[in-house]
Amino acid sequence: MDTVELLRDLSQASGVSGREEEVQAIVRKALEPHADDLRTDALGNLIALKKGKRPDGGPLRTIMLAAHADEIGLMVKELDEGFVRFTRVGGVDVRTLLGQEVVVHGLRPLPGIVASRPPHLTAPGEREKVVPLDDLFIDLGIPEERLSKLVRVGDFVTMRRDFLDLAAGRVSGKAFDDRAGVVAVVGCMEALSTMDHQWDVYAVATSQEEVGLRGAMVSAYGIAPDVAIAVDVGFGAQPGVEETESVAMDGGPAIARGPNIHPLMYEGLVATAKKHEVPHQTEIIAGRSGTDAWAIQVTREGIPCGLLSIPLRYMHTSVETVCVRDISRTARLMALFIAGLDEHFAVTMGLD
Repeated sequence: MDTVELLRDLSQASGVSGREEEVQAIVRKALEPHADDLRTDALGNLIALKKGKRPDGGPLRTIMLAAHADEIGLMVKELDEGFVRFTRVGGVDVRTLLGQEVVVHGLRPLPGIVASRPPHLTAPGEREKVVPLDDLFIDLGIPEERLSKLVRVGDFVTMRRDFLDLAAGRVSGKAFDDRAGVVAVVGCMEALSTMDHQWDVYAVATSQEEVGLRGAMVSAYGIAPDVAIAVDVGFGAQPGVEETESVAMDGGPAIARGPNIHPLMYEGLVATAKKHEVPHQTEIIAGRSGTDAWAIQVTREGIPCGLLSIPLRYMHTSVETVCVRDISRTARLMALFIAGLDEHFAVTMGLD
């Protein structure tokens, strides 16, 4: 697997929460060589199964890997005299929108720009403030009489941003939250193809995480795994972000610790990283993680969860930045952890 090329393809695909099918088609193609079964459920989750080689007569044990395929975006709410008014889908930062290039997914993809009144025509007291969402609009350059034939209320809008190679193994683009995690899950499944493992592995590219962790809820309920690992992104160290609230770029995956995380999953991941010399760090999450792990943990009777965070700068912008080595390290850590799972671990966890 070419990590950079897969991340590039996923980043440049469109997949606002609820319309992830273009992204999931790319993920399906990447997972096909490494899965015994592939299916898509009613909520748009892509679920790949890789069967383990458990001892004769041994109980079936399962682990679920989850990374979300959707991205934040916009939605058309009104056509206004040749311009498009919009609302947000997920946690879009209004400060980043003015001047942004976008694609309106109407009857065909339509390039446009997010604009507002020139500052020269704005009241002096308003010029230094963030332009409110209601004062922004999208200009597609399409005459009013044609616009209504191509664009409908409810059409999705995605950011338009080229994937950019930076120095020192960094890359930048849109929707790395959480397509970097999806790439790590694919990399893990590829690595497992060269390893012996006893437990069945369900790799899930989840849907609608950005609007309420919905894909993780239903996929975890349907799979009912013994344990799970969610892969998401964490705040990479950068100016203006406290050291206690961030993780180091190029420092390897951050292994989460807190009430959302089963202590034995944390300890197992740390022990695996140390044993195999995988660079890693610890992320303290004292409450809600806001990731798929938060939904999976309380599914059915409860599912023991681990959480790995890939360091990422400029979250929820169109210039999110990661170090490619951190993605590869995350994939390797998961594969090594899974290869080490056996019945002794299940008994230690108190699994039936």
